[in-house]
Amino acid sequence: MKRALSLTAMLLIGAVTTLAQKKRVAVLNFDYGAVQSYVSAIFGTNQDVGKGVSDLLITKLVQDGKYSVVERAALDKVLAEQNFSNSDRADSVTAAKIGRILGVNAIIIGSITQFGRDDQTKTYGGGAIGGLTGRFGIGGIQRRKAKAVVGITARLVSTDTGEILAAATGNGESKRSGESLLGAGGGAGVAAGGLADMSSANFGSTILGEAVHQAVDSLAQQLEQSADRLPTQQVHVEGLVADASSPSAIILNVGSKAGVKVGDRLAVLRKVRDVRDPATGKVIRTIENKVGEVVITEVDELSSTGTFTGSSPVRVGDAVKSE
Repeated sequence: MKRALSLTAMLLIGAVTTLAQKKRVAVLNFDYGAVQSYVSAIFGTNQDVGKGVSDLLITKLVQDGKYSVVERAALDKVLAEQNFSNSDRADSVTAAKIGRILGVNAIIIGSITQFGRDDQTKTYGGGAIGGLTGRFGIGGIQRRKAKAVVGITARLVSTDTGEILAAATGNGESKRSGESLLGAGGGAGVAAGGLADMSSANFGSTILGEAVHQAVDSLAQQLEQSADRLPTQQVHVEGLVADASSPSAIILNVGSKAGVKVGDRLAVLRKVRDVRDPATGKVIRTIENKVGEVVITEVDELSSTGTFTGSSPVRVGDAVKSE
């Protein structure tokens, strides 16, 4: 029985260790400027296929479990607050800045380099069918069959340095061919002429969807192989006690945006005095005493709640810091 319990404990410890080592990333919308004209021709109107590819990559990375991926809503909120242009987001330095705001280890940026047809055209008529040339016109008729081809590139950017830690290229080609890239091998297609939800089963069943998924899966596999290159980011939290009416539920003025997580242990410090430079009068050091610690139990974006234990009662205005 003891041996079974020990084995269970070891498995649990291993699972916790694996979770702790999982690196946190964010995925920006992919740039698709190089293929925008092809996109408009395929769908009949411009489509944000860069967002579509980004969403598919996020889903794949989450499913595979190698990374912890920031939710789309949190990313969009930061982008709106910072007001970065689409062209700025493709820059590795700007991407690293966005990543630091989100508190991630790295950020993934990329471009769609190919999105369309691999044409094969066959001619019928003319000299090909003796005696029937006139029925098809002098030049005969052409029947166009095409496979869908997609190319994507991505870079894994360190949020600490802006350095490109890894680069990957994903290519996809449909196994089937047809007159329409948005059909399941021929015909008008399930998505023809309409807006495309690239994560939908309908789009996935088209020959273009098949190529997109193949390219994204290849890209995800390469990025996952580079997970060990990411440095572990040490988050240092500094804040203040905002409410101390209950020691079992003190409220801090820092939350997930500052890197606070449930389970964190933060030191609670009280200022004793400031040390000033005698020449300038500026504060050069603050002397603080540790009065206890707080274990975080709840977190939202701008605040957190925790349980306090210490040598003296906690007060509003006491400092909290990572130990």
